[in-house]
Amino acid sequence: MTITPDFRFRRLRRSPVLRQIVREHHLRPEDLIMPIFVQEGIAEPVDIASMPGVQRFPESQLGGELRRLWQLGLRAAILFGVSDNKDSCGSDTWSDDGLMARCIRTAKAAVPDMLIISDNCFCEYTDHGHCGVVVEDDVDNDQTLTNLQAQVVTAARAGVDMIAPSGMMDGMIAAIREALDEDGYHHIPVMSYSTKFASAFYGPFRDAVDSNFKGSRNTYQMDPANGREALAESMQDEGEGADILMVKPGLAYLDVIANIRQHSNQPLAVYHVSGEYAMIKAAANAGVIDEKAVVLETMLAFKRAGCDLILTYYAEDLLKWLAEG
Repeated sequence: MTITPDFRFRRLRRSPVLRQIVREHHLRPEDLIMPIFVQEGIAEPVDIASMPGVQRFPESQLGGELRRLWQLGLRAAILFGVSDNKDSCGSDTWSDDGLMARCIRTAKAAVPDMLIISDNCFCEYTDHGHCGVVVEDDVDNDQTLTNLQAQVVTAARAGVDMIAPSGMMDGMIAAIREALDEDGYHHIPVMSYSTKFASAFYGPFRDAVDSNFKGSRNTYQMDPANGREALAESMQDEGEGADILMVKPGLAYLDVIANIRQHSNQPLAVYHVSGEYAMIKAAANAGVIDEKAVVLETMLAFKRAGCDLILTYYAEDLLKWLAEG
């Protein structure tokens, strides 16, 4: 007995060219944003043990590193400071001579055309490691908003191209937009970490920025169990004026990404976080996966779910792989 399928999907899979011309989603160099760690008080790059291949750079080498990445095709970088000047409120971030402002000026002087984004939070700059002002063992939302306004205006004065608040404070986008607009920075867009979960996938990042904190961030970052609230968080930030929305982490939250995409036409980003990166590296180093194939498949999953932009520590590798074809 001969069985004849009603329709043969395999017709369009017969050759590489056929597969390419009907491919629904594509990854481009312009989709990638590279996180860069800059540490005070060092003269040479420092390897981050939990994130093989990732380093903290001294300020003196930031410009050269960004010029090298620009030549590879990177068009956007987000800067994270590793500060020696920590206090209870992260005041170094609203100083024009502080690490955040210096890094922005250095980056823009080195590669004026690169999109330089500042991660606007306090965890890397506070002695307690939390994302704002701690009162009675919890982060005070409204006091933190006041400090965040000072921080983003400082970043704007330094020449930043985009603000990216990651602290998950209620009302943060409205507060940031008000501060920027009142100081004449109407043109600076805000990419909000609009749906950021209290995730176990962040572990290696805390090593990267030397941010060890007591307790948890469960009162201000999202419960991983909540999908409806995840959508509401991003819709709230869109309503307050966020130019770009973001979901963090990535792979465990593809459903959240897809749901936000169905409800919003704003550009949507995802942060492929340190733990996701480290797991792929560990599996690749153990010889149980093809690193390049798994990374490319992961990035396409983000695109398929609805993301436009991807923050990833694999950005440099991806630029090289995409150039190879």
